Amino acid sequence: MTNFDQKKFDEFVIKQDVIGFPKEPIKLKSGRISNWYVNWRNVAEDVWLINKLADHVIAFVENRGLSPHCFYGVPEGATKLGTTTQSRWAEKQIDYGPGAYPLPMGRGKPKEDHGDPKDIYFVGMPKGKTIILEDVTTTGESLLKTIDKLLEIEATVIAAIVLTNRNEIGNRGKSVEAVRDKGIPYYTMSNALDLLPLAYEKLQPGEDVAKLVEKYFDKYGIEPIKLIK
Repeated sequence: MTNFDQKKFDEFVIKQDVIGFPKEPIKLKSGRISNWYVNWRNVAEDVWLINKLADHVIAFVENRGLSPHCFYGVPEGATKLGTTTQSRWAEKQIDYGPGAYPLPMGRGKPKEDHGDPKDIYFVGMPKGKTIILEDVTTTGESLLKTIDKLLEIEATVIAAIVLTNRNEIGNRGKSVEAVRDKGIPYYTMSNALDLLPLAYEKLQPGEDVAKLVEKYFDKYGIEPIKLIK
């Protein structure tokens, strides 16, 4: 078992510029306007990096004593992470072989033509004890919808793991930890409240940007953040 090192994982996030400050404010999927972002795309587009990321996820899972049969990435943001982590996890198991482990993948949009109802949302079904993976959560709506779809097909979901939580209150007045309301353990591997000061120190976007980010957290954050010392 490989120990999960929080400091090394946070350093990995910062080194790959997953946290950043765009020149122009961006509109998030939630509809909120933000002067900072969390974007795992660069990591997901590189074989070496996504393998390294999957190893961090596996170490995180093992350290918490979780024993899944498969990993499933929230479509479409964590699809690659889900399949990569599942492949690397399966290869580590003593019973690894033909037919032993599935390679589940969800559809970004439901299949509209005829077929088995289980094919509407999936290209390969999750089987056995399943961990849902998400790259980043703001209000958690995508993660919650994915959980609902898996519960509809009676999948055994043992945990939901998010790479980076933006630490915001959802539109329903709750943070993403509303996942626990569904009886599913929720874990986050990194948090914006910890990472933003590190990214600000590295990228030096200026005090004007810092004030906008602080104001954003005053409005949407689970707690205030201070970037200007």
